[in-house]
Amino acid sequence: MGNSRAYPVLRTTDAAEAYRQAKRLCALLEHIGDEVRLFAEVRTPADARRMAELVPGAAFDYVDTRTDPATGDFLLFDLDVTELTDAELRTHLPLEFLEDVGRGDVEERFLAALGDGTAAVEWNGRWPDDPETDSYGHWNHDGVQVVFHGDEAQYGEWTEDHTVFVHVTKHGDPGRAQKLAAHIGSEVLGEAQLGW
Repeated sequence: MGNSRAYPVLRTTDAAEAYRQAKRLCALLEHIGDEVRLFAEVRTPADARRMAELVPGAAFDYVDTRTDPATGDFLLFDLDVTELTDAELRTHLPLEFLEDVGRGDVEERFLAALGDGTAAVEWNGRWPDDPETDSYGHWNHDGVQVVFHGDEAQYGEWTEDHTVFVHVTKHGDPGRAQKLAAHIGSEVLGEAQLGW
């Protein structure tokens, strides 16, 4: 099946603007999935509590690999963040989660709950066919992603910027990416990256 190609089409320091433009691009999808994927890196107890309230039952894990000093076994975070004190929670930070949840108002609540860590919202769908440019939609690859405090579709290093990506076929489709970027008054801002 392979991964999509993700083209950065907007970079801004305004998280609300990045989200707004991502939603404008979502409106162009011929079909959009019923679920949205949320990713967040939480750096403070308050961040963890907001995200746990937003996505009850979300499975958090350590951002950095941790091992048991006695056995060398990899450690997984399997505690409920809502049951830990702030002091206990700080010993485990930073944490992250990746969850698929029902699409709707969760995206706006997620935006309001963002902390300072890298985070993302991803909408999978299918772009409409465009025979004039020889572009055809692909269910497994198409969609929109906004990465908060990051400029990599695969959640790389922290940045001050928030980046909107359009995802297309695994073979790439710079023509479609450029048309989508133009729709929000922008342009493709770099090479295609490995997507989902």
